[in-house]
Amino acid sequence: MNKSTSPSTSAASTLSVEICIVGNGAIAKTTALGLANAGLKVILLGPPAAPVTTPAEGWDARVYALNHTAHRLLSSLKVWGALDAARVTPVDAMIIHGDGPKPGGLAFDAYGAHTDTLAWILEERNLNQALDAALRFAQNVTIVGGRAAALQRGDDLATVTLADGSSIEAQLVVGADGAESWVRGQCDIGLDYRPYGQRGVVTNFACEKPHHGAAHQWFTGEQGIVALLPLAGNQVSLVWSAPDALADTLRAEAAQQIADRLTVYAADTLGALTPLQPELVRDFPLRLIRPHAMTSPRVALVGDAAHVVHPMAGHGMNLGFGDVAQLIETLAAREPQRGVGDARVLARYERARKEDVLLMQVTTDGLARLFGADAEPLRAVRNLGLNLLDKIPVLKRRLISHAMGK
Repeated sequence: MNKSTSPSTSAASTLSVEICIVGNGAIAKTTALGLANAGLKVILLGPPAAPVTTPAEGWDARVYALNHTAHRLLSSLKVWGALDAARVTPVDAMIIHGDGPKPGGLAFDAYGAHTDTLAWILEERNLNQALDAALRFAQNVTIVGGRAAALQRGDDLATVTLADGSSIEAQLVVGADGAESWVRGQCDIGLDYRPYGQRGVVTNFACEKPHHGAAHQWFTGEQGIVALLPLAGNQVSLVWSAPDALADTLRAEAAQQIADRLTVYAADTLGALTPLQPELVRDFPLRLIRPHAMTSPRVALVGDAAHVVHPMAGHGMNLGFGDVAQLIETLAAREPQRGVGDARVLARYERARKEDVLLMQVTTDGLARLFGADAEPLRAVRNLGLNLLDKIPVLKRRLISHAMGK
């Protein structure tokens, strides 16, 4: 069984391990479980997680749409089976709506994709609770609660010094500490950063009509991108990628006012919307963060530390799980004489992830620019593109297969 420690009692104490993972979110926890499951000695270092503020009977404002890559990884680690299945919703169809007087449209369904489901919607809390339960019984994992203060790297080891003066020596440090990654900052990895001038506004509603497991997305031009994702029962989760000025307005409004705004989009398919928890409306900034590298000597980055994309496709978390799966595979396949922090091994990991990450960055950024413009010629072009794509089965199958992580 793993052991959990606070920062060391002696300021001079040093822990030695093969891999030190910095972070306390779902990606960090999955990385720790996966690498430990591969037989590696791991420390998971991070500050204690913030307390859950959602009422026990309520639904988290933040949900994830996980694809088959994430499902395979979490299933292999026995995490998927530990989820509260009653709060996991399969997505059986995805319907994209264009805008303007002649809106285009694009639809996918599980039957056409030859699969049981396209994706699964689950709450952040549900995922983290299952990961925490798995970590309590994981071999080879030590959880250290503390804050990293310094990172030094040598030819054979990296040393993470904590705020209390204790330290961790590891062959490899994995930065799984989010978009503002401390680990990435210690490595002087350059990055491209661009705010989208939008924020993601999230909350949940009951819907009058059944959603039939369909996820809907509306491209609205100047109003941003509206997505309604299915939850268990006749309930949906809103992710509204709203321009900053509109996001300010939405955050100042009551949840019922937001529901009334959504009527213009959702009334025909979902009927009237009623807030599930009127007080639970959240928002987060949308930006493109493109680090120039996913590795550095003795360091590998995963998840938002390695890339942040626009959430329109719901694949930011899936990219992170793809990183974790690839890192586990690359380290497990290394030659016996090479350590986990060997430069050639880390280069293989970065090469293996390059195409998938770049494709998602370019796709989401290009679509955000195209569908964020409100000029009539562009509106006509994008609606035509949606309609054409919907009528070309080969392209539709390739697109949905990639989105599913297959």
